[in-house]
Amino acid sequence: MIARIGTYSNNSTNSTAHRREPPLHIVRFLLRPSVIPAWSAAVLALLLAAFPAQALEASLRGLAIWWEVLFPALFPFFVISELLLGFGIVHFFGKILDPFMRPLFRIPGIGGFVVTMGYASGYPVGARLTAQLWEQKLINRAEGERLVAFTTTSDPIFLIGAVSVGFFHSVALAPVLAAAHYGGGLIIGLLMRFHDRHAPASSESADKGGRAGRRKKSRLAEAIHAMHTARMMDGRSLGTLLQDAVQAALRLMIVVGGLVVVFSVIMELLRQTGSIEVLAGAIRLLLGAVGMPPALSDAVVSGIFEVTLGARAAGSAGGSGLMQQAAIAAFVLSWAGLSVHAQVASLLSRTDLRYKPFLLARLLHGIIAAALVYAFWGWLGPAA
Repeated sequence: MIARIGTYSNNSTNSTAHRREPPLHIVRFLLRPSVIPAWSAAVLALLLAAFPAQALEASLRGLAIWWEVLFPALFPFFVISELLLGFGIVHFFGKILDPFMRPLFRIPGIGGFVVTMGYASGYPVGARLTAQLWEQKLINRAEGERLVAFTTTSDPIFLIGAVSVGFFHSVALAPVLAAAHYGGGLIIGLLMRFHDRHAPASSESADKGGRAGRRKKSRLAEAIHAMHTARMMDGRSLGTLLQDAVQAALRLMIVVGGLVVVFSVIMELLRQTGSIEVLAGAIRLLLGAVGMPPALSDAVVSGIFEVTLGARAAGSAGGSGLMQQAAIAAFVLSWAGLSVHAQVASLLSRTDLRYKPFLLARLLHGIIAAALVYAFWGWLGPAA
């Protein structure tokens, strides 16, 4: 009887211990990639209900950034890029730049147009044009991933006008920021040529056949012929092309603005819950390990989410040293912020281009750009 009681007691204890074990199957379920967005959205909805006033203020700040900075800076470039595609200008530049793009970046010459527009217009124009080239079957997946990885950069107007002059109040800072940011982008392009190295080149056989049949033609004549052929295949009148360009640009700008507002609200909600401070503490430890002022952690945290907020925080981090502030600004500009990442991901969602190579390229670009600020400071910095 005593043995039975002891056995019962042990079984009861084991049963109680079993019931107290954490439900690992529930944890595994919640950590599934397909489930994380669902419960994350539910948490954000609860936070919106808990902090409605703060969410409204953050939404208005994001809307102001979109309307006052992004819309006037990006909308004209979106319209112009649509017109240039319809007129066949992209095919013209493709033929002209083909001898340089393939050896350096393993990208068809037509990608030279995307490089030019991406660097001149800023993010996310490079991703937009890359997606269009993929849709027109002018590039394959590997080439598209290489192209979008190093053409997602800040436009010169934002870098000089907003960051150097507006946030840092020093136009002399523009040369070193530009050299670090755009030079880092080109380095990423050279490194990305090794991405998916076994993938075949798009239209390689077609290019060889075209060269064999037109050996006596100059490259300029081939470029003009390609532009004319593309224009004839498009077939839209000038009025229809302009209308379609404006409509497409407006749709894209609405997506861009919505993402900026959403990430502005998310940042504020995380700040209200203290999550931002936890992230800032980790960033301070990381900055201290590499010898940078911990006061720049706020700029890094803001820049992780939104490039404009991060660059502004870097410019206002007084007492940290101008060179260190510029290095963080270069990192933020090159990382581009999760807001731009979301814009790019939405553009790539209609293609088979993967987001992971872009993510890794942005992180590496940020690190390289910050290092280049230190390398170029002696002869390009304001103190030079």
